[in-house]
Amino acid sequence: MTLHRFYIDPAAWDPAQLILDEVESRHASEVLRLREGDLVSVFNGVGDEIHARLATPGKRCTVLKAESHHRSPPPGVQLLLAQAIPKGKNMDLVLQKATELGATGILPLLTERTVVRLGSAESAEKQEKWQRIVIEACKQCGRNHLPKVYPPQELADFLTKLPATGLCLIAALTPQARSLHEVLASLPIRPSSALVLIGPEGDFTPYELSASINCGCHPLSLGPIILRTETAAVYSLSVLGHELFR
Repeated sequence: MTLHRFYIDPAAWDPAQLILDEVESRHASEVLRLREGDLVSVFNGVGDEIHARLATPGKRCTVLKAESHHRSPPPGVQLLLAQAIPKGKNMDLVLQKATELGATGILPLLTERTVVRLGSAESAEKQEKWQRIVIEACKQCGRNHLPKVYPPQELADFLTKLPATGLCLIAALTPQARSLHEVLASLPIRPSSALVLIGPEGDFTPYELSASINCGCHPLSLGPIILRTETAAVYSLSVLGHELFR
């Protein structure tokens, strides 16, 4: 039986007294119409999951009684997606699919050809909204480790402080770009962490691509067909997962 899943922030996680916040409580009571005694699953995004029954349902606060505890091991490979923010709702799609495909972090990028422009207040609002989308994706796909959505950054700023990973890739259309299989074959050991940069509609500019390569990113070929930015993200995470998780 598939149980309805709910998220509790790690700071509020207490197996002896599990409490859903107002957002989750309203979803349970008004959308799903769950009642006292119904069995559900709750997780905290850092590996813990508990099957519990509704003890005190409510629209603002719901108290649960734990029945069984499960612990999921951490991801064997750390995958960070640095995604140029696409137009419309395509970023929502990228976040959902990145969560399903095992990304451990998603960093929204602002590049020279990024149409979307964000002020500081808008960036904070977007980050909060995007993190919520990731939570919902985890609830849907059964994942107990929550990917982190980082604040949006300018590509130039991001390149000055690239996170330490075993492999840094940038999707590229240039002749020197190689397949992931070729890139991995050139490395002395198989990496346990990877970062992939995906450009916007119109791709990275030649300067951005050159700057990324100079910072240690390997140009990655995604095949002979030009992909949409959201498709490129899904493709890249899929092949990385296939090669690195085995």
